[in-house]
Amino acid sequence: MKKIGILGGTFDPPHLGHLIIANEVLHAHKLNEIWFMPNQEPPHKKKTNAVKDEDRVNMLKLATEGHPHFKIELIELERKGPSYTFDTMKILKEDHPDNQFYFIIGADMIEYLPKWKNINQLVDIVQFIGVRRPSYRHESLYPILYAEVPEMGISSSFIRGRLKENKTICYLVPETVRRYIKENHLYGA
Repeated sequence: MKKIGILGGTFDPPHLGHLIIANEVLHAHKLNEIWFMPNQEPPHKKKTNAVKDEDRVNMLKLATEGHPHFKIELIELERKGPSYTFDTMKILKEDHPDNQFYFIIGADMIEYLPKWKNINQLVDIVQFIGVRRPSYRHESLYPILYAEVPEMGISSSFIRGRLKENKTICYLVPETVRRYIKENHLYGA
């Protein structure tokens, strides 16, 4: 049975924080692969994708290329409407019955879990892995494994803001992603 970590997000753009989280969780829990899963419409926040889905996928491919345990799963992009984890994981379990799935969430989402769609059924089909961050509570009524990840203040919105202000994003995103953003004039670059 393969152990698969799922890292969902808008990846608008993907950055080094995403890659560090994925790598740390992969090794901390001895997973076989991490599947990066860009979402269509996050149910917990307003859709703010700054670029086309195709660009987000292309940047994600560039960000993950060369890592033998990083894959991209497009199931949520191929569905319209809100991307509910329960619906996605139900389909993934049906399509890959021999895989054991681990859903990676940030500390902010640990507190939000009681509001997730069908959370009581979801914990029966997926194991959550929470990424610890200071200033967030890590207690939960739900079973969660944890991973220690170096703290970094990198976010996609921070990167988009820097690009709008014509500031450098070197060392915040992989160089291939930085070049893609520049060559395709994304985010006002």
